[in-house]
Amino acid sequence: MKKKTRKPLQVQPERLKALLKELVDIYSPSGKEEEILEFSEQYVKDHGLTVIRQGVDENRFNIVVMPEGIEEVDLCFLGHVDTVSAHDLDEYGFTEDEDTVFGLGTTDMKAGCAAMIEAFNVLATQSDDFPPVGLALVVGEEEDSDGAKTLAREYNFQWAIVGEPTDLAPCLGHYGYLEVLLRTRGKRAHSSMPELGQNAIETMLKLLLQVTEYTTSLPHGVVYNIRELSGFPGGFVVPDICEAWLDLHLPPDSRIDVLKTELEQVLDRAEKSIAGLDAYIRFEETYSGYRISPERALVKRLRNVYQELSLPWEPQDFRSNSDANVLWAAGVDSIILGPGRLELAHSPEESVSFDQVVRASQLYLDFALSL
Repeated sequence: MKKKTRKPLQVQPERLKALLKELVDIYSPSGKEEEILEFSEQYVKDHGLTVIRQGVDENRFNIVVMPEGIEEVDLCFLGHVDTVSAHDLDEYGFTEDEDTVFGLGTTDMKAGCAAMIEAFNVLATQSDDFPPVGLALVVGEEEDSDGAKTLAREYNFQWAIVGEPTDLAPCLGHYGYLEVLLRTRGKRAHSSMPELGQNAIETMLKLLLQVTEYTTSLPHGVVYNIRELSGFPGGFVVPDICEAWLDLHLPPDSRIDVLKTELEQVLDRAEKSIAGLDAYIRFEETYSGYRISPERALVKRLRNVYQELSLPWEPQDFRSNSDANVLWAAGVDSIILGPGRLELAHSPEESVSFDQVVRASQLYLDFALSL
């Protein structure tokens, strides 16, 4: 008598698209994720999955899904449900044009979340043979990653797949991140008599020119961005305080301590060349980059799944900061892998190929089953 072979499990594209539309149509900027959390929690419950609410603050929580009877898993699929603020509150929702899906959060990273949830919907039909994997939908990634920090404190797992947009390329390397605050002080005066004061904004601009010259001279691809520039006080005065917030993303093998030292030296040199400079530098969020060896056993298993699905295996480095930095700092080996292209994230043109979302979901499913 022939032994029956089990039919390969497949994700359901129509169900996946309906879920993605629901997620995108719920406005969920960082700090205001309550509605999308309530929806997502009920959705996974309705598909037979057991949900754990992990409190993050008074109103917000992470959604954690674990196999029945298993307290610890080898691998956790992780996605964040928050987005940046909408460019236009009247036009942030889900729209589509042929294969392309548009809307706030489609790329970063509601497509990744939907793909992971759909994979777990399919796994729920195999309750007798659920692989040792978990799912975490977390809050706050676009601000201070408070959701991922809470998750890492209370759960132990060795590996994570973080569904940030990588165009389905497996990112075994991750850039480091350094957040810098620069402050300059001047002398307040009436706006109509600027010659009696010293404008802290003008001084800051001169300082930023020197910082920019330094960062652009660096080898190895450091990414530098002036995120915010503010003068104080407001009103009809010459501002006597100016603050600038800088984002620096460093290739995986960079030394952040060396960068900090050299930035302090830039400030020391600027004090000699900019008249009356009174400046202060402080380093805020700091996360080291990393690179995972392609020879690790789990990475080889993931590569095999790529081959089975006829997907190109072309490991890359993820050049932004993400919850993976937080997980890595907590001892979790994190691979970044998701649908969508990073360059479209946070832009008015944010969009993703739905076919790629389907392929991502099948990839997550097959990889989970391989464990």
